[in-house]
Amino acid sequence: MSLIEVKHLRKEFPNSTPLKDVNASIERGEVISIIGPSGTGKSTFLRCLNRLETPTSGEIWVDGVNMCDPATDLSRMRRKMGMVFQSFNLFGHKLVAENVMMAPMDLLGMGKQEAYEEALRLLDRVGLKKQALRLPSELSGGQRQRVAIARALAMHPEVILFDEPTSALDPSMVSEVLSVMKELASEGLTMLVVTHEMRFARDVSTRVFYMDQGEVYEAGPPEQIFEHPERQRTHDFIFRVRSWTWTIDSLDFDYPQMMGSLSDFCARQFLGRSALNSTQLVIEELVEQVIVPAARATGIDNPNIELLLRSGEEGRDIELHVDYREFLGAIDGKYPILDDPDDMTRKIITGYADIKEGAEPGLITLHLKNH
Repeated sequence: MSLIEVKHLRKEFPNSTPLKDVNASIERGEVISIIGPSGTGKSTFLRCLNRLETPTSGEIWVDGVNMCDPATDLSRMRRKMGMVFQSFNLFGHKLVAENVMMAPMDLLGMGKQEAYEEALRLLDRVGLKKQALRLPSELSGGQRQRVAIARALAMHPEVILFDEPTSALDPSMVSEVLSVMKELASEGLTMLVVTHEMRFARDVSTRVFYMDQGEVYEAGPPEQIFEHPERQRTHDFIFRVRSWTWTIDSLDFDYPQMMGSLSDFCARQFLGRSALNSTQLVIEELVEQVIVPAARATGIDNPNIELLLRSGEEGRDIELHVDYREFLGAIDGKYPILDDPDDMTRKIITGYADIKEGAEPGLITLHLKNH
């Protein structure tokens, strides 16, 4: 029998029904990444599994026990299911070691010395043994999340539920948490992970659940979901998470905000600093030095320049698509950097990308060179 069986799970709130008919099975040792658009019930699904939310209907079987049966001892069953939240949920007034010690002492009857030694062992496992006697406020966000993982492990659960464990972290701290999670996966721990980290989902998962329309819309191995999705909504979602888009709809647009958004995208896709720098330079030359000045010179307040950045696997085949058709007529239908081989902007851009005209005037594609 599967470790977890979910049958026709439904969850209704007064103003929404995030889960309409969820069916799934999870085997021991599996790492299931749960992906999908915001608001499609991913976190609600996890919270129903350990009964932090009460399902409206359906069945949840964990190790042969129906979690929805009123006679089920939920406290005992929850010991089998650790949970790591996106906001850490550590006790700020207690030391790091004490945060890990509390549940084994309160729920398992473990003595204080034994619990302390176990806490040190688990903190060492997540690389934080030296921080055992510090308060959570003295740690970085990534370190606090690793403490939360150690706390979940302290109950020796059969499965750990991760609810977007990196979403509250700065990009620089994400890798340290994912590294610990990868190590746990390699040791055979059963894990269900709601995540927006597509590289983790692809590289570490045994299966991926794509949730949409109140159900597990498509499930399969990472190769299927990320390379050959069988259903349209899955395909559309995967395309979106691999793409960055920005519309320049004003001559006074927020350039730092745009570059910050681009930087976040490159970090999520693990494209690397070189790829980010190359892309930023190309956009700066193309947009700031040519298109926007041309729009300003011709009195166009809303140039409506569309930027689309796509990334292939492993950060290869990075393309920047630029659509400036709306004001092309105002610059006589020509694009200077494509026509003048001596133009300095063209020389700078072609040092980082190959330029290809689109199917119609006002569309160009830039293929970033190896970086």
